[in-house]
Amino acid sequence: MKKTMKIAMGVMVAAVVLGGLRWYKTHQTASADVEETAEVEKFSPVGPTFNADSAYAFTAAQCAFGPRDMNSNGHDRCEKWIVAQFERYGCTVETQKAVLKGYDGTPLRSTNIIAHIHPKAKTRLLFCAHWDSRPWADNDPDSTQWRKPILAANDAASGVAVMLELARTIQQDGKLNTNVGIDFVCFDAEDWGTPQWSSQPDNESTWALGAQYWASHYDAAVKPRFGVLLDMVGGMGAQFYRELKSLEYAPDVVKKVWRAARQVGFGSFFLKQDGGGIIDDHVPVNELAGIPTIDIIPFYPDCRQSSFGPTWHTMADNMANIDKQTLRAVGQTMVQVIYSEQP
Repeated sequence: MKKTMKIAMGVMVAAVVLGGLRWYKTHQTASADVEETAEVEKFSPVGPTFNADSAYAFTAAQCAFGPRDMNSNGHDRCEKWIVAQFERYGCTVETQKAVLKGYDGTPLRSTNIIAHIHPKAKTRLLFCAHWDSRPWADNDPDSTQWRKPILAANDAASGVAVMLELARTIQQDGKLNTNVGIDFVCFDAEDWGTPQWSSQPDNESTWALGAQYWASHYDAAVKPRFGVLLDMVGGMGAQFYRELKSLEYAPDVVKKVWRAARQVGFGSFFLKQDGGGIIDDHVPVNELAGIPTIDIIPFYPDCRQSSFGPTWHTMADNMANIDKQTLRAVGQTMVQVIYSEQP
């Protein structure tokens, strides 16, 4: 996905342009954490079991449409499929359509997909991910691939798959408090940001277009208590550091989610270390919609190709590099978050 990445270590600052995404790495050592182990251990896992096989199948089903880049046939077909899946699992679904302008002026036929569980509940939680795919493999090690669209198994499909499996699991379980409602939002037009090969300067505003539109038009009577953005949550070897803008906007939500991960035994995936600050869909959700929202996104500090992992914006972002255990870690943590929330 995204924007420019910057990493700071000690007094030395290295700026690395990677097609857009901005990481502001402050340190790789664990930050001071005031939570005691006893605070985590006094909670037991709650809620149903998240089925990673099902989430994997949802990821593969999206990839079966081919690239889902803006204005493509695969994009249009996948939209209908996502809507049908949420409806199948008992959600009330609406779509938000708009024609947005790409970095080069291209009109982009955008659709944000919004699905609700318990739509009348006054206590609401937001989960979101983008569902479009990158039109260009502009971080591929082979420059001949740079103008080809990617399959985007991890960088889009995995986040949507986790949300679909959460919807399926909640419906099947039937025990979620009816006073707790869930809003799932699939943002469109996230990954049309300025490509690395473009002669135009990269501009942060060319990314996360669907989230910008959704957040600037948000007028729901009841705002969610908090939101969680799921971005690239199925990759091999993924670990999730605490993202700095999430700590800035919603530190209590970061603490809640990372604690939930430890409660269900996936603390090795959700490290008690700070990563970087990222311009992603959660930024407009925080700044324009006013919903405290965090970003769950991997950080690979030792990967030379990209700090988002070796498949980011490459032709290798396919099902061969999706890990069920990563999907399980994220999905079960989200179950813990949902079923721990009280009206």
